Amino acid sequence: MLEFKIPVVGENIKSGTIVSIAVSQGDTVKKNQDLLELETDKASLPIPSPTDGVIKKILVKAGDEVKIGQIIMHIDEAALSGISPKTTAPAKKSPKEETKKPAAQPKVESPRATASVTATTPRVAKQEVLEAFKNVAAAPSVRRLSRELGIDVSKVPGSGPGGRVSKDDVKAYTKQIVTSGASGVGVAAPSQPPLPDFSKFGNIKREAMNNVRKKTSSRLSHAWNAIPHVTQFDKADLTEIEKLRKKLSTDKLKLTITPFLLKIMAQALKEFPKFNASIDSVNNEIVYKEFYNLGVAVETDRGLLVPVIRDVNKKNVLEIAQEVNAAAERARNRKTSLEELSGGCMALTNLGGIGGTAFTPIVNWPDVAILGVSRGSMEPVYNKEKGQFEPRLLLPLSLSYDHRLIDGADGARFLRWICKMIEQPDLMEMEG
Repeated sequence: MLEFKIPVVGENIKSGTIVSIAVSQGDTVKKNQDLLELETDKASLPIPSPTDGVIKKILVKAGDEVKIGQIIMHIDEAALSGISPKTTAPAKKSPKEETKKPAAQPKVESPRATASVTATTPRVAKQEVLEAFKNVAAAPSVRRLSRELGIDVSKVPGSGPGGRVSKDDVKAYTKQIVTSGASGVGVAAPSQPPLPDFSKFGNIKREAMNNVRKKTSSRLSHAWNAIPHVTQFDKADLTEIEKLRKKLSTDKLKLTITPFLLKIMAQALKEFPKFNASIDSVNNEIVYKEFYNLGVAVETDRGLLVPVIRDVNKKNVLEIAQEVNAAAERARNRKTSLEELSGGCMALTNLGGIGGTAFTPIVNWPDVAILGVSRGSMEPVYNKEKGQFEPRLLLPLSLSYDHRLIDGADGARFLRWICKMIEQPDLMEMEG
């Protein structure tokens, strides 16, 4: 009988929520057949059967929180061949063997020792119990070190097997916080006061956060605390690129401004290498990237996901548009892979389809910049040559960046360069 366990599905993923179970007790399953859908803090994933067999017992249900390595089903591999699982009766011990070793007696501590432990460690014990519920793989000594340093051990990236956190991991994380000057990043902050009892004023409804929303909350809090944000605003004249967009659109593929912006952003990262970098606070180094992968924020019913379009510099606008559409579809249908959410250099978030004139997007750490797009509108623009105002279609852009690496002048030049490319699309690298 195979005890089927939740497999390792990604780096530093320790748990997940069962969205649905695709089989029932007594069902015959084939190897690689999907048994259930697991939602982690990064994506939803189908979990396949490792073998042919018959489902004998299901130990979980939809909505349950499960840990990596937890037994969730029993699969009878022998049932398909008609062979009953072999059982071996325990060997009988001879009287001599049975009387050879006396039964172990429970260890009893003296009343004085027990009282001493209880009196001196209730606070520490309570902290350890609370931390245990965070599903963090870490030894007691590592947890103790985290508490002494004021670090929330659940936020420390583990380098050991299955994401296990070591003392070196805690020290490196602490050093990163100190050297970056990011007060409060991962540090155990004072607990927030409890909410008032809103039920006194009327009916209320509580709803648990899903894993994507919890991860979004954690990541954005970390990014906001770790990165000193500055946001630069500008407007680009869309008139010429709008003509190109309409020209390249077809009945099968209606283009939006997004693939054009991604192509321009990839070209901009070549011109301004600081924007295609990350800050290594542990080693006080800047990591410059020589690839051009761009994230695109996608709204889903579970929250915001940012799938990454790889090697944008090597693709034309039509290829980029097709990949963006496919990535958005996978995200909304819970088919995004973990790999697809990693390896980005910079992100684009487009709210133009909804509205607004400007906003301040939060940098997606470890990136150092993100470009926000609002809704374009017709505005009067003064033409010096003609000495009169003309109606032009202007696109509001919002560039947020990490001020530790990028100065204000660099941010203004970068965004103005993007605006110039939008206004003169003949300068774009249209092909890959």
